[in-house]
Amino acid sequence: MRRAGAAAAEILLEVGPHVVPGSPLTGWTRWFIRPHRQGWLSQSPELSGLPEVGVTSVNEVNFPRNSRQSAVGRRGHRQRGRHDLPRWGAWGFLGKPRPWGRCRALTGVLGIETRLAMDEGIAAAGPGQPVHAIGRAIERHARKHGLGGVREFIGHGIGTEFHSGLQIPHYHDARASTILVPGMTFTIEPMLTLGDPACGMWNDNWTAVTLDGRRTAQFEHTLLVTDEGIELLTVTADGTVPADVFALAPVGAL
Repeated sequence: MRRAGAAAAEILLEVGPHVVPGSPLTGWTRWFIRPHRQGWLSQSPELSGLPEVGVTSVNEVNFPRNSRQSAVGRRGHRQRGRHDLPRWGAWGFLGKPRPWGRCRALTGVLGIETRLAMDEGIAAAGPGQPVHAIGRAIERHARKHGLGGVREFIGHGIGTEFHSGLQIPHYHDARASTILVPGMTFTIEPMLTLGDPACGMWNDNWTAVTLDGRRTAQFEHTLLVTDEGIELLTVTADGTVPADVFALAPVGAL
């Protein structure tokens, strides 16, 4: 799991500098992964028939768009990349938003507070804690900053299977009473919105968007419960967190 998580983080770091105004959405993850695939496999054939290890979403898209569809990033748009790498029999799952050039102030706030909401959820997790503590912390942070929280997509257990039975709501649900114990691996991946969090699905049965057309952001890590607390698995071998490397939200007057 550590090796798969590190591989996902390395790809995100490699792709990140190329997210610039005018860059295409299609094919960039395949271009980066092919030269050094080394046994990495894409999640996409199992879930969607897509060939990419990573998929992208832009602006109002909650769940990654079918990246076979042509699109070019424009100045002020916000893009999110998700990288899912099964290797050595385990999965690594990681995502972060990134702006194309300068962006509106509210878009910057959305990105920053979504990252902080994820951090709050991670801080609430640990051995002996109930799963619902994670969602309570995330929901509290979102409400404090006037942001919507998407409920249709949640975190999940992950390991030798892409999705295991463990479910991690990003809102408070007392029914999520499973107690976290050392050895559990799962994702925390909140999606927050500037407007109404209600979303709808395109007819490709893959792409989900906010119904009001307002922007959404998501951060994600794969985590391991240890005896001491929580270990981030989706970091590079030297401990680098991709979200800490790239400027999250340069703000302009767009």
